[in-house]
Amino acid sequence: MARAQDFEGFVQSRYAALARTAVLLAGTRADGEDLLQEALIRTYLAWPKVRESAAADAYVRTTMVRLLLRDRKRRWSGEIPHGELPEAAVTSDLVTAPAIRAALQSLPTDQRAAIVLRFYAEQTEAQIADTLGCAPGTVKSRVSRGLDALRRSGLLLDDPQPATPGRTP
Repeated sequence: MARAQDFEGFVQSRYAALARTAVLLAGTRADGEDLLQEALIRTYLAWPKVRESAAADAYVRTTMVRLLLRDRKRRWSGEIPHGELPEAAVTSDLVTAPAIRAALQSLPTDQRAAIVLRFYAEQTEAQIADTLGCAPGTVKSRVSRGLDALRRSGLLLDDPQPATPGRTP
C-alpha cells in the first residue's frame, strides 16, 4: 500500500511538468498524454527500484524518450501532401507555443528528443546521452542539427551560438 501512495504523491506533484515535456516530445497534446500514461505505467511497475523523486523524474523522461523512439521506428510517419503551402507563420519576435510545437514536430524524433531534453528539461549532454543510449558527441550533433533546422524554419530569431566559419547550413 505504501508503494501506491508514494507513487500517487509523485504523480500528483510532478504530473504537470512531465506532461509538458511529453507534449513537446510527442508533438500534440493527445499523443503527449498517451506517451506519459504509458511511461507512468512502466514507472509504477519499476517503482520499488526508484529511490528518490529526482530519480523518478529521470526514469519517466527516459522511458518517454525510449517509447517515442521505439514507436517512431514501428509507425510510418511520412509526409502527407497538401494542395497549397501555408504562409510563413513567424512575422514578429513573439513566437507562440503552437509555433514552437509545430517546429519541434517537424524535426526528426531523435533531434526533437535531444532539443527538448537539453533546453526544456535542462539536462546535460551526458545525461541526454545516457537517456538516448548514445555517445555525448551524438547528442551534440543532434542538438546542432535540430537548432539549424529551427533557424531555417524562422523559429529561432536570435542565434544562441556564433556561426562557425566555413560551415554551410
